[in-house]
Amino acid sequence: MSLYYVQKVIYQLDRDPALLSRFREAPDDVLSAYGDRELRDDERAALRDRDLGLLYVMGVNGQLLMHLAAGTGVEWPAYIDALREGVHVHGPVRAGIYAMKEDAS
Repeated sequence: MSLYYVQKVIYQLDRDPALLSRFREAPDDVLSAYGDRELRDDERAALRDRDLGLLYVMGVNGQLLMHLAAGTGVEWPAYIDALREGVHVHGPVRAGIYAMKEDAS
């Protein structure tokens, strides 16, 4: 997993309003700047589709996700719901500071 690069993309979108605008209109064009060594296909798809829940489960920092959500027009309640739904659909957070331990029972 290239969690570093997924988070780097989101960070760059947050820091560069022109890049964010291009991403909203043509995400594949923006993501094409990142090669296969930097982003896997599932990561690229999650970013392109703005799948906040899957990105969260992949381990993307919630603070960065919050900025991505705001920058792409996702309201706070929908953001929280997306994270919950991501865990429900994709399982526990796999990496990063929000990683969840499997239930030992």
